[in-house]
Amino acid sequence: MVNDINTTQNTKKTSPKLSILPLIALIFYEVSGGPFGVEDSVKAGGGPLLSLLGFLIFPLFWSVPEALITAELSTIFPQNGGYVLWISSAFGPFWGFQEGFWKWFSGVMDNALYPVLFLDYLKHSFPIFNQTFARIPALLAITVSLTYLNYRGLHIVGFSAVLLACFSLFPFVVMGVLSIPRIRPKRWLVVDYRKVEWRGYFNSLFWNLNYWDNASTLAGEIENPSRTFPRALLGAVVLVVGSYLVPLLAGTGAVDTDSGEWSDGYFAQIGMLIGGSWLKWWIQAAAALSNMGLFEAEMSSDAFQLLGMSEIGMLPSVFAKRSKYGTPTYSILCSATGVIFLSWMSFQEILEFLNFLYSIGMLFEFAAFIKLRIKKPDLHRPYKVPLETFGATMLCLPPVILLVLVMSLASLRTFLVSGAVIILGFALYPALNHAKERRWFEFSTDVITLTPSDDDLDQRHPIVMEEHQAVADEASVGLLVDSMSSGTGSVHDISLEGGGKLE
Repeated sequence: MVNDINTTQNTKKTSPKLSILPLIALIFYEVSGGPFGVEDSVKAGGGPLLSLLGFLIFPLFWSVPEALITAELSTIFPQNGGYVLWISSAFGPFWGFQEGFWKWFSGVMDNALYPVLFLDYLKHSFPIFNQTFARIPALLAITVSLTYLNYRGLHIVGFSAVLLACFSLFPFVVMGVLSIPRIRPKRWLVVDYRKVEWRGYFNSLFWNLNYWDNASTLAGEIENPSRTFPRALLGAVVLVVGSYLVPLLAGTGAVDTDSGEWSDGYFAQIGMLIGGSWLKWWIQAAAALSNMGLFEAEMSSDAFQLLGMSEIGMLPSVFAKRSKYGTPTYSILCSATGVIFLSWMSFQEILEFLNFLYSIGMLFEFAAFIKLRIKKPDLHRPYKVPLETFGATMLCLPPVILLVLVMSLASLRTFLVSGAVIILGFALYPALNHAKERRWFEFSTDVITLTPSDDDLDQRHPIVMEEHQAVADEASVGLLVDSMSSGTGSVHDISLEGGGKLE
């Protein structure tokens, strides 16, 4: 057993499991964080109508299918690493690594948005943050302070997310109530097709309703994931859709505005028009704290994804080393460094780049879902989408079409940048394997057996046994065999439900 596995066991007691309420809050912040950032959909949509229709219809064809598929696959593989394990099991470790690299890069780009959004809201009241000399130090200070909070423990992040979600959403509840006497439904029907920017419109919808799969990278940190995960996803879907529609209905129905004025931070102005300056300041404070929650949730997902990849030998074992708080120190530092380097880019640039990379990764996830349904129908699925193979395929068809549409609207610059990232991922995989063979870095190579009698049922190891139920099935074993076959280690003594052992 390698040293980092011993370290993991020693730090287990200092890392409490996530329960359903903190998990709902974390998923909410992985995906949404509230209506902050949806203002661009009104501007790009040429008015309220397309924005409202988008946030009403888009979740049915995108959010619900992605959440259902995430629930099924996460309960099959309830370990840190999430979608990396899904793709590795379906298509092999090479594509699993590519998936991890694309989604990590996309996640870091996504996280670079939140300090930018934070300052975009503050600059309406503090114009100094429009100046470079003040903006750059502020971005660095925000990133460093939030990274430290993430380092202090996932349970702290989860508890903070619950409080932040309550504080961030409550002013919009108040705004919705105050707007009722002023609402004129005909304002919701306004659309000027001459002003519609389809690329910006779809990118805004897509960004505000994706990343449902991100919480899967934390599956090893969740209490009873086979039960908790599906319920948390359902609760998060309802919370996310409501947090978009209520403020949009109130803001566009109660105030007669020009769609061209709707940009990042405009809800604060809407709050002032509806309730006065006190509501404006409250919304700005809520936006600031919401971006803290968004940053923390994304940082946790990115860091624990690297930890999961390290635990199965795809990355050096240093990425699996945990602090005394149970958090992956070097994985957090790596993700934070990426955020700092990318935060100088504009909001729209980051948005389009990360959407493109995320779309590629999601196409692989839908393909893995279908392939595992076809090739491994007997896989143990604690939660299963209540559709047979044909129905499951049809469920994936609308979101796949949307993914292709979002990618086809990308600019030439996005194609070039994304192509460079893909080429870099292709080069990194053999380079890391070479480093593993030459023993330049330490890699995790052993897999331990856990049985239902284990006291702690540690879910952070590559094979996990839940109480009275083994989830170490043939797909998980195949994944580990494939992953280890490219390295110098070996897989041994893996228990199979109803079977023998793989020596």
